[in-house]
This record gives sequence, C-alpha cells and structure tokens, in this order.
Amino acid sequence: MKRTAFRLQPVLELRRTEERAAAAAAAQAASAAADADRRATDYETSLATAVLPRSLPAGQFLAAMTLLRTAATDAADARALATATAEQSELVRAQWTAAAQRTKGLERLRDRHQEAIQHAEDAAEERAVDDLVTGRAGRTTAPGEVSWTE
Repeated sequence: MKRTAFRLQPVLELRRTEERAAAAAAAQAASAAADADRRATDYETSLATAVLPRSLPAGQFLAAMTLLRTAATDAADARALATATAEQSELVRAQWTAAAQRTKGLERLRDRHQEAIQHAEDAAEERAVDDLVTGRAGRTTAPGEVSWTE
C-alpha cells in the first residue's frame, strides 16, 4: 500500500528553518545583553572605587569632579544600554518561542497524519485477514475432509 505523504511537509521544513534562525538570533541577543551588562557593571565598579585625594588645588579638584561626573554619566548610559539590550533580548526570545510553537503545531499535525495512516493500514490488514478467514469457512470441503462445523 502506498503511504500518502504529509502535504504540509514543505511548510514544516520552512517553520523548522525559521525556528533555527530565531534560536540563533535569540542566542546572539542574549550574548549582546550579557556583554552590555558586563560593561555597565565594569563602569559602575570603576566609578565606585574611584577615590579623590584629601587635598587638591581648586583647578585639579574641578578637573577631578568633572572626570567623575563624566564617568557617572558613562556608567548611567551603559546601564541604560544594558537594560535596553536585555529588553530587546527578551523580545527576540519571545519571537523564538512563537516560532517554536508554530513548528510544534505542525509537528503535531504530522504525527496525527502518520497515526491516521498507520490506523488505516492496520484496519486494511485486519480486513484482509478477516477475508482470508471467512473465505476459508465458506469453501466446500474436499471429499474425505471433515468440516469442523459438522
């Protein structure tokens, strides 16, 4: 018996390709988010460990305070970028999840299709066996042969 093909197989393959691409994008976005977080943490750590000398002339004090203010602004910008990158990473991960759900739905359809084909093949085989059995019982007995129904 010829097995019927799953007609949505090309769509399923496309969905699998989309899911793999989404997984790669999610991994890249997660890596970018982790890198941005690490850079922001480095900025914050270097800012927290900065120490001003006890006494400075006025010009050097203003220069040091300007440098610290710039470092604080850089740290805040890095943290904002890390937050935005993490949010973007979550969006990309959600797209990957949606792609995986679409793929899973088609895989379930394919599995049901295969189960239906297997069920049809099993039923056809049972009918063939039944036909063999009922065909033998309907035949006349040969001379000298005793039927089990007599």
